[in-house]
Amino acid sequence: MTGPNELGDFLRVRRASLQPADVGLQEYGIRRVPGLRREELAMLAGVSSTYYSRLEQGLSANASEAVIASIARALNLTRDERAHLFNLAKPGVSPKRRTPTKPDHARPGTLRLINSMSGTPAVIIGRRSEVLGWNELGHRLIAGHVDFDSPNRIPDRPNLTRMLFLDEHTKELYSRWQEEAVRAVSSLRVLGGKSPEDPELTALVGELTVKSLDFARLWAKHPVENCVSGVKYMQHPELGSIEIGFEVLTPPDDSGHRILMYTPEPASPAEAALELLRRRDDRMIAMNDRPSFR
Repeated sequence: MTGPNELGDFLRVRRASLQPADVGLQEYGIRRVPGLRREELAMLAGVSSTYYSRLEQGLSANASEAVIASIARALNLTRDERAHLFNLAKPGVSPKRRTPTKPDHARPGTLRLINSMSGTPAVIIGRRSEVLGWNELGHRLIAGHVDFDSPNRIPDRPNLTRMLFLDEHTKELYSRWQEEAVRAVSSLRVLGGKSPEDPELTALVGELTVKSLDFARLWAKHPVENCVSGVKYMQHPELGSIEIGFEVLTPPDDSGHRILMYTPEPASPAEAALELLRRRDDRMIAMNDRPSFR
């Protein structure tokens, strides 16, 4: 998913976001470009200006962990950004022969788990933000306009990031769409740093960059954050305006799957709205199961 010099791009963007005063330096003269100069960042990191320049230009591989840690400190990176920098700085190991990527599927036990939570909207997400499964309430909350069984069909499997930028129904769902978009791109950057050789992730980023100017603009800013909890602000077509918390759980295996659960505050309007949605689902299921007499 990463470009030919993703590490250098990330370093340049973060360096440009810092001013001398942010790191205790005195500013002299007029700067032709925003942010710290390369030699200033190199001085703060305790490395030579030449070495740091080669690192940004993609001409120096296998930087030591101590050097990367020093650069992370000099750039005032957050914990997630620091982890992302270390992922990007790892030397790439390209296999001589790339095996085809097998279609991913949710584990049966994980599907049983989310289906047992009838009062909690839940979605199983794959490595590339694709939907591997959802329970009835999760489906109705975030994608009622999409066929419930679509996660089981690889060609038209929903992808939460693609839907957020390219699907008008999903865009209208989030009253704070810009906030949601930054969150999605930040999470995708984290995934990309962990799986730089993933062809499907590369294809997804390429598609969204071409089809969405909003995505391309945000992607170029290199936001990085592992978003595992927070609040989503929705304008739901059935429930109206709601604010609902979310939590992301990661199973202790190497599948890369995540479980996104929506967790309203007790006795809140969001909890009442979800109960209303659940009752509607129960009525629809009962009607579909009712025998037909002709």
